[in-house]
Amino acid sequence: MADIVIVGGGAAGMMAAVAAAQAGGKVTLIEKNEKLGKKLFITGKGRCNVTNACEVEDLFRNVLEHSKFLYSAIYGFDNQSVMHFFEENGCKLKIERGGRVFPVSDHSSDIIKVLEKKLKECHVSIRLNSEIKKITVEQLEPPEEKKGKKLQQTSKICSVELLEKQSNKRQTISADSVIVATGGMSYVLTGSTGDGYRFAKDFGHTIIPLSPALVPFAVKESWCHELQGLSLKNVKASVVLDGKEIYSDFGEFLFTHYGVSGPLMLSAASVYAHKLKDKTEKEAKLYVDLKPALTYEQLDRRVLREFDANKNKQFKNVLGALFPAKLVPVMPQLSAIAADKAIHEITKQERERFVSVIKRMELTITGLRGYDEAIVTKGGVAVNEVNPSTMESKLVKGLYFAGEVLDVDALTGGFNLQIAWSTGYLAGGSAAQL
Repeated sequence: MADIVIVGGGAAGMMAAVAAAQAGGKVTLIEKNEKLGKKLFITGKGRCNVTNACEVEDLFRNVLEHSKFLYSAIYGFDNQSVMHFFEENGCKLKIERGGRVFPVSDHSSDIIKVLEKKLKECHVSIRLNSEIKKITVEQLEPPEEKKGKKLQQTSKICSVELLEKQSNKRQTISADSVIVATGGMSYVLTGSTGDGYRFAKDFGHTIIPLSPALVPFAVKESWCHELQGLSLKNVKASVVLDGKEIYSDFGEFLFTHYGVSGPLMLSAASVYAHKLKDKTEKEAKLYVDLKPALTYEQLDRRVLREFDANKNKQFKNVLGALFPAKLVPVMPQLSAIAADKAIHEITKQERERFVSVIKRMELTITGLRGYDEAIVTKGGVAVNEVNPSTMESKLVKGLYFAGEVLDVDALTGGFNLQIAWSTGYLAGGSAAQL
């Protein structure tokens, strides 16, 4: 029976623990927080977007880089398997717009309860308020020289040194394998402080530069801040960087005190981060179509009808029929039409400019917000140094990686949690067979 130590009690770590125990391993799960699933608890605004119910091929399309690395993991434990796992264990799920899957209860705690129940059933030893300070390895016999094979395992996992925070005592636990599932750098208060990157680097792994992903944009225009809290349910947004459109999609859009957010912008921000060639944030243009269901000509006719029916009203007093209340004070400024101008005085040229603003509202992106607001981390352990069929390190025998610590991230919609479940399941099952 393999002794398996899992570092991190988040989504990937808990799933790895279940898979490893079910495959016959003796599993110890180490979590430095006072409870499991601290970040999982706040995902999806506390509702937990468990996965996405799309076709499996679409899962890969929503991974921004290294999707092929995930083939074995996802095909081995795909979205349907994830949904079956939770429903079979008493958590009913529902599918919402865009294929997003949530607990019927809308409570992320129900997802955590399922995992805790399975951990107990599988006799996983859980050590809370405990932190891995050191992973010890022993050297293997020098490997034979093999032509063309650059990466070889030169050491193997031996033990881990554990610090119990409350007693401040250290303990050494022997281990045949260690699964690093420590998460990234996002939501630092949940314990994501980059420990896994340090472990990986200590053993010679390359860490691809880190940056926030699925994170709100900061914008230049001050009028945007006046719209703080305004949520638009179905708009179209396009991002243009260096003169090229890098992202375009429909969805929910939110104005904040610093810029823009919402599911649509979070995905756009991840694409933006991946497109930055020199890794330095630069200005980009954001174009928002407030009425995507109407063509320019249809919208112009709609506005003209509104104007004809209210010829003697002031411009500002007609806007309420077209927009949410918060947008009304901003639209005269953007369309360069005086708010108190009578409708019958508005020229055709002004009306056409107004319609253009509605169909192509322009904002200037200045960069990304920080890790505290990021849902996931871009970058991490280089995947070419990890065996995609097992999640085992190509450098250290018995060392595995799962979840956000890897250099793999996806768009919003449940795809990142799917990566965590799939890689955790594969790493756990593989470690038990070592």
